[in-house]
Amino acid sequence: MKPNEYIEHDATGLAELIRDKRVSVDEVHEAARTAVEAVNPTLNAVVDGPWDRALDYNEQGLFAGVPFALKDFAVHAAGVPTRFGSRLAGEGAIFPHDTELMTRFRAAGLAAVAVTATPEFAFNGNTEPVAQGSTRNPWDTERSAGGSSGGSAALVAARALPIAHATDGGGSIRIPASANGLVGLKPSRGRVPVGPDSSEPLSGLGAELGLARSVRDCAALLDAVSGPAPGDKYVIRDPSRPYSDEINRSPGRLRIAIHTQSWSGDPVNIEVANAVSSVGTVLEGLGHHVVPDTPVFDWDQFVEANLPVWSVSLAEGVDALAGAFGVTPGPENLEATTLACVEYGRRVTAIQLARALAVFNQVSRSVGTFFTNYDLLLTPTLGEPPQLLGELDSNDASLSPSEWTRKLFGICSFTPLFNATGGPAISLPLGSTRSGLPIGVQLAAPMCEEGTLIAVASQLEKVVPWAHRIPKVNAGEC
Repeated sequence: MKPNEYIEHDATGLAELIRDKRVSVDEVHEAARTAVEAVNPTLNAVVDGPWDRALDYNEQGLFAGVPFALKDFAVHAAGVPTRFGSRLAGEGAIFPHDTELMTRFRAAGLAAVAVTATPEFAFNGNTEPVAQGSTRNPWDTERSAGGSSGGSAALVAARALPIAHATDGGGSIRIPASANGLVGLKPSRGRVPVGPDSSEPLSGLGAELGLARSVRDCAALLDAVSGPAPGDKYVIRDPSRPYSDEINRSPGRLRIAIHTQSWSGDPVNIEVANAVSSVGTVLEGLGHHVVPDTPVFDWDQFVEANLPVWSVSLAEGVDALAGAFGVTPGPENLEATTLACVEYGRRVTAIQLARALAVFNQVSRSVGTFFTNYDLLLTPTLGEPPQLLGELDSNDASLSPSEWTRKLFGICSFTPLFNATGGPAISLPLGSTRSGLPIGVQLAAPMCEEGTLIAVASQLEKVVPWAHRIPKVNAGEC
């Protein structure tokens, strides 16, 4: 399989080629391995692999034989080291079992060939950990690939892989989707299982799925892995039809609110704001009713509530890992902001954590009421194009936990709201700057309305197609 043929196909397309025996699994795997090896020296997106042999998978699955990657965080496969983007993990923690989501990835036929880079414990909007170094953006290697799923995003954008695992605790699927020109859906809380090692990561903020180049791949992946597992804390309403059936389905005339001003008060790049406004015009042309409006909530209070939740989660994870390896967390194995947040998290009381969760409840009630008047909310995904490398330095010892959290959330102020509410949100690559950098546009919906997001995303993909846009660093050119 020639490189140019390989990069032309999304995951669904590759699966069809394999199923129809027009290419063999071995040919596709070799093409993927060659592609990853070609782009990784430039992008620095891989922490393990590409392997000579993919992890075991179901040969009858929907994506049977399609190359895939696992993010170095949250999901794990039995026997494969997980490093959490941190020096603390050394050569990696090896679990004897798959997570539930990994089991479903295998059942779907996804052939994992590598583990991708993440910032330390996924607490950064860029992927530049001390342990791994900077993952670079394939559109402009002086810029960040975003985070925390930056390694997965860089490989998918560069056409080295058609699809890859990603997680999202404050925007970590949608941020790199925006920075790399990809489709990134954060599903509703409870839609995709997170067990058995966790019942609600980040006190319910965390979600998992993947990054893709097409809406149909995103829909098919969600079909393949969604649904409760035994013992899950959250079991939510099933969709009325498969998500893949939402492709090409008219959603009817929807009420869509549009908002282009940052909730944090940080300025929004004019090209980003214009891209969102243009999408609003397109949606009106598709027959939807689009009006300016926004949920109302206290941004400062919201960010301050995130601080104890994230810090407690970091402290618990770091201390568990340190105990397993018999090491002491400190500046020699943790980045400065991680260590500061861990130390803060150890001091958080149960009452302080309960008060933070009460803020999330208030915000969720406000946003829930907002969505009684609207079907969707349209915003930027990020307030600016992909950042230059180094702008979010998680090893900056001058920053207190509060200052680091405020700086981080200011950069990605449009995304974390929907981790708190639990509702689904998707980033679509519907714009670009004059210099050619991708601009992501976010659509958010009420709980359990992934189907509406996918239907509208499919409409937009047809009117404002993006498949022809290929970054400077790509597997067909390397």
